[in-house]
Amino acid sequence: MNRKIMQSAVILPGAIGALLSACTMTPGASGDAGTVLTAAERAEGWQSLFGGSSLDAWRGYRKPALPDGWQVVDGSLTLVTAGAGDIITREQFRNFDLRLEWKVAPGGNSGIFYRATEEGNYIWQSASEMQVLDDERHADGKSELTSAGSNFALYPARRGVARPTGEWNAVRLLVNGSHIEHWLNGVKVVEYELGSPEWEARVRASKFASMPLYGRAPQGHIGLQDHGDRVEFRNIRIRVLP
Repeated sequence: MNRKIMQSAVILPGAIGALLSACTMTPGASGDAGTVLTAAERAEGWQSLFGGSSLDAWRGYRKPALPDGWQVVDGSLTLVTAGAGDIITREQFRNFDLRLEWKVAPGGNSGIFYRATEEGNYIWQSASEMQVLDDERHADGKSELTSAGSNFALYPARRGVARPTGEWNAVRLLVNGSHIEHWLNGVKVVEYELGSPEWEARVRASKFASMPLYGRAPQGHIGLQDHGDRVEFRNIRIRVLP
């Protein structure tokens, strides 16, 4: 046997073992074996909702299965067909820290919903939304109330934080009791208290005034919006809070 081959035969198992020890493929809430969570993340309680392969954690809003228009493309959960409909997590969450990245097509619009219920015909009748948007090209980007990172139509997010179209934007969404924080690319862009006098006044002055379910559920699904534009999400993970 060639000496190099013999050396490889000896070294390779050790190398594999070292790699497995350093980085364990850990299934999360979705059972996504493609998600790599560090030992620290596992210890902190992080779970994967999408890590690049499995879509088991998701289904259509008011549907038993995931619409075909949502697919895995190059490791991203991608809306490839307009009209597929919004999607939600199979699990419901009360208090949590959600992290993900998004990228939207030029002029594109989408959103991340939280504490969604399926009582209404549309997800936005119950769920608060963190806006996903191409601020530069979409008309909603002209107002801080509807720009990227905002609590759509209620709490503004300052513009200039979202990255240009074609680049990934990092989200942290903290939902803990009545306290809500939206973070975009490491910057806290929105903070508010659900049910506070200020929140109630803003709801009464908005389109949500006619929607009695809006923002009232103590727990619910996380949702991703089909607004008709191509949008990609990746590295979706969540840590449940007490």
